Amino acid sequence: MCRNIRQLHNFEPPATTQEVQDAALQYVRKISGSTKPSQANAEAFEQAVAEVAAATQKLLDHLTTNAPPKNREEEAAKARARAQARYAA
Repeated sequence: MCRNIRQLHNFEPPATTQEVQDAALQYVRKISGSTKPSQANAEAFEQAVAEVAAATQKLLDHLTTNAPPKNREEEAAKARARAQARYAA
């Protein structure tokens, strides 16, 4: 998975529309191989982002779990610790 796409399920508070949109944009950028599409492809790119965002939101709305919600700050701290260990010289 792309490191820039973060888990959005089972957080308190739930993922925002902007987080879903950002994840969709990262996904479309990754699979298209382009961070900024040409004018000829801009409409298809934007449509793909909107469709991926809608599918992502639908998925998040329908997922269930018995696990307690995760804390965003704690998860961010864990990610920073993993990154520090990975990039420590």
